Amino acid sequence: MLVYDDSVLEKRPSIFMQPDWLGICPHTTEMAAEAAESNYVILLADMFGKNYGGEQKTHEELGKTARENRSNIEFIIGCGSAAQNALTAEATRLNLIDTSKRGAIGYCMGGGYLTEQLRDGADFQGSVLIHVTLPATVAPNRPNNISGRVLVIHGSNDIVTPKPQIDAFEAELSANGTDWQVIMFGDAPHGFCVHGAADTLQRYDEKLCRKTYRMIRDFFEEIF
Repeated sequence: MLVYDDSVLEKRPSIFMQPDWLGICPHTTEMAAEAAESNYVILLADMFGKNYGGEQKTHEELGKTARENRSNIEFIIGCGSAAQNALTAEATRLNLIDTSKRGAIGYCMGGGYLTEQLRDGADFQGSVLIHVTLPATVAPNRPNNISGRVLVIHGSNDIVTPKPQIDAFEAELSANGTDWQVIMFGDAPHGFCVHGAADTLQRYDEKLCRKTYRMIRDFFEEIF
């Protein structure tokens, strides 16, 4: 799905977005619109299939599907790349984007998918990972070709992706020579940008969510 402010006539940078485990649904399109405002065109990837985002599922069901996808490196690279290419082509056809300005955002499990695309050499000038899930690669023997800057925004009390996993990701980025930064919100939970979340896995925090989007815009303004 393409998400953008259609009152803006000039071309804008494109931001490829990997949503969380809910896939494309009103919740994730709202997050995309929040990230885009009038500044960007969001290319919202679908990693789960038609109508998946409209189905009611338990955390167990969501986690099972998301983890199955996460374990399949060929699927992540193939489906993610196909989504990026198709969405870029359509946004270009509609004359919406400046193709020289390319960024990416990954939320939760979508952040895990995006990290594999980055390792595979996806050509984004800057990428943001928000309360990323499973940042460690599932294919450690593949070459690491991360390019562009990386910003990680995370919570120190994230029980889904505890801080040691972020520490290991930092070490990987440094070993790769990547220009990276991690913003760690003190005592923050997982899912602080997920509207309505209030359970043992994730909890929405309006203040931190607003901070996150300000940081994203500052990050991309520097790059573009």
